[in-house]
Amino acid sequence: MSLALDEPRENDDTYEVMGYSFCVERALGEQTGAIRIDMTSYGFSVESENPMNTGGGGCGGSCGSGEKSSGGCSC
Repeated sequence: MSLALDEPRENDDTYEVMGYSFCVERALGEQTGAIRIDMTSYGFSVESENPMNTGGGGCGGSCGSGEKSSGGCSC
């Protein structure tokens, strides 16, 4: 999973965390479970409760939540 800039859509859940807005496609949030985003010296680390198999491809959704939650966007 990764982060990407996006605008919220009707099928997204939006989360406000520490001044940042994250949106996650509702269907993706149901698959991932809780999403955790951490800032590292190399950028952002995105992990989910239920790891997603991307098959070496890109992100499967919008963005994520900055704290553990039931959804997330975003990832």
